[in-house]
Amino acid sequence: MQVAILAGGLATRLRPLTENIPKPMVRVSGRPFLEHQLNLLKENGIRDIVLCLGYLGKKVESYFGDGTRFGVNLKYSFEGKQLLGTAGALKNAQELLEDEFFVMYCDSYLLLDFEAVVSYFKKHHKLALMTVFKNHDRYEPSNVVVEGDLVRRYSKREKTRDMVYIDYGLNILRKEALNLVPPHEPYSLEELYAQLIDRQELLAYEVQERFYQIGSFEGLAEFEAFISGRSAR
Repeated sequence: MQVAILAGGLATRLRPLTENIPKPMVRVSGRPFLEHQLNLLKENGIRDIVLCLGYLGKKVESYFGDGTRFGVNLKYSFEGKQLLGTAGALKNAQELLEDEFFVMYCDSYLLLDFEAVVSYFKKHHKLALMTVFKNHDRYEPSNVVVEGDLVRRYSKREKTRDMVYIDYGLNILRKEALNLVPPHEPYSLEELYAQLIDRQELLAYEVQERFYQIGSFEGLAEFEAFISGRSAR
């Protein structure tokens, strides 16, 4: 299955590291973080990747090219001067997207069985799937309520006590879900997911493994320690 990686944000939490480079180009153990992501995807049999770029995105394209050097096939979608938000970026890239595709963030490193997620998604006939992790505010503030097989509530702004899960960082969308996203204007995945939740179209898939992220300096240090330890084995 194809993967769309959302990489259009300004990465303000990583300033001054990201004053002159976008977040995917932040180096970890001598390599851009995106290179670590691509290697992980390749290990899971995924080679077709669409990069949704915004802030300083041309620097990513200049370094990675068509992906041949890294054993993957890369395509690029650029937002232009107006940042379109996470769902808006996918809408902008829809001509490059397959009928079903993974969605990932450019700052996440996810240790899960991608094939098992696809298998679960295909057994159900829903428009979207969100992987979730029972976080209890451990790594980041929890933001998801799950009931049965479905996500019942998702919000990064309005936290409630029954939110024990967190959006793990890997989702699946059917392309038709993008029909709910208005064209040429900022729109977030949170807004799209609210519509899917109302329609009972957002599956939940629980993951047991922790995630790593480089969206903060603390997360960056944790991932650096993880990847250095892995390389030393």
